[in-house]
Amino acid sequence: MRFDLTDLRLFLHVTEAESITHGAERSHLALASASARIRGMEETLGVPLLERGRRGVRPTPAGQALVHHARIVLQQMERMRGELGEYAQGLKGHVRLLSNTAALAEFLPEALASFLAGHPHIDIDLEEKPSHEIVGAVAEGLADAGVVADHADLSGLEVFPFRIDRLVVVMPRGHALASRRSIAFREVMGHEFVGLGAQNALQQHINQHAIRAGHPLKIRVRVRGFDGICRMVEQGVGLGIVPESSAKRCRRFTAIRAVRLTDPWAVRRLYVCVRRMDALPLHTRQMVEHLTRGGEVAA
Repeated sequence: MRFDLTDLRLFLHVTEAESITHGAERSHLALASASARIRGMEETLGVPLLERGRRGVRPTPAGQALVHHARIVLQQMERMRGELGEYAQGLKGHVRLLSNTAALAEFLPEALASFLAGHPHIDIDLEEKPSHEIVGAVAEGLADAGVVADHADLSGLEVFPFRIDRLVVVMPRGHALASRRSIAFREVMGHEFVGLGAQNALQQHINQHAIRAGHPLKIRVRVRGFDGICRMVEQGVGLGIVPESSAKRCRRFTAIRAVRLTDPWAVRRLYVCVRRMDALPLHTRQMVEHLTRGGEVAA
C-alpha cells in the first residue's frame, strides 16, 4: 500500500467538499489527475473508497477509515513541520482556520496580517462558516482552530478569549431614531432592513432572534458586506445591523448614525477554539497565542 501525502490530502479535500472536482481544486490538481489518483488508491486497496452519486461523492466504510487515518498522518506531519520549522528554512506549515462573519470581516484581517508578516513559513487557509458548524469541524478534526461567538456549544473544546463583538443598528443621520443612544431590537423590527446574504452566518443569527420575537425582518435588499449595508442605509433604503467596529469605520465615509442594541444577544464574546492546545503543531499554537494575546478587547 503506497499512498503519498498528496493522495491523503486530496482524499480529505474530496470528502470534505463531497466533490472530486472541488477536491481537486483545493488540492491544486487537474481533475483528470485527481480522478486517476483516487482510482489508483481504490485499485491498490481492492475496495471502493467513494460512493458516487448525482449530488456528489461520499466515503464508503473503507473511505471513512482512510479519512480517519489520513487526518492523523497529516496532523503528525504538520506537528513535525512546526517543530522543525525553526531549524529548516523553507519548510512551510499550514493552518486551517474557520471564522464567523464578524471576526472574519473586522478583527482577523489585521491580527492575521501581523502574524503572517512575522511567520513567512506559515500559510493559513481561512474560511467563513456559522459558529455551530465551526465547533463541529474543530471537534471532528476538520479544522485546526476556529473563531466563534459564545452562543455556540463549546463543551469539549479548549477556548481562549479573542474579542468582544457588539451589534448596533445603523440608520441615516436624519432618521427619527438617530438621536437615541441605545435601542431594543423589538423597537426596530417593524422597519425595512438592508441585510447580508441569506446564508451569511451573522444574518442567520439576527434572523433567528427576529423569528423568536415573532416578527421576521423585512429585508429589502441583500448585500455582500458591512460596507455595502452602510452605503445602502445612508441612501435611505432601510436600517442595518452591523458590528460596532464596522459602523465606526464606515462613519468615516458615510452619513450614518449607529445606535447600540440593548438586547443581551447583541453583545457577543468571540473565542478561538481548538481541540487540544498541547496536541497542535507548533505553528498552529503560535497562531492561536498571537490571536488571543490581549484577548477580549472591546470593539
